[in-house]
Amino acid sequence: MSARILVAGVGNIFFGDDGFGSEVARRLAALPLPDQVRVVDYGIRGMHLAYDLLDGYDALVLVDAIPRQGRSGDAPGAVTVLEVGPDDLGTGEFDAHGMNPVAVLANLGVMGGQLPRTLVVGCQPLDVSEGIGLTPAVRSAVEVAVVTVQRLLDDLLTQAVGVHAKQEV
Repeated sequence: MSARILVAGVGNIFFGDDGFGSEVARRLAALPLPDQVRVVDYGIRGMHLAYDLLDGYDALVLVDAIPRQGRSGDAPGAVTVLEVGPDDLGTGEFDAHGMNPVAVLANLGVMGGQLPRTLVVGCQPLDVSEGIGLTPAVRSAVEVAVVTVQRLLDDLLTQAVGVHAKQEV
């Protein structure tokens, strides 16, 4: 048995750099990936992400624009990888018609699901005002994020094979 991994691009393409996750998901979906990896551009469809997570994934890689004010090195286009767990989420009001990733993940237990191992690939946005298209700094970060996600997938799949081999012994 192998790990099932969901790569979820989230964000609103109508608000500039907030469309980062969607663009990364679009690029990843065009690449050959292992069968156990599913890539979806959820955009602002939080309910769809929640329902898909109820199908029982071993890992989630969430790709999103995440503003991190006040941190050194977080210039527009900076790509960061974070691992989050239930204690990091707290609570959030779930909106069936919007996308608040924290609220979606925090409410999985209420829906009968369980948060899988979750990694966030985030990009520091420059402009999230109304308008379609990424700024040059964030557009340049898309390829960095694609490579980062591919590396994370390799690591997650390798770890899953190692765990599976230990269980067979």
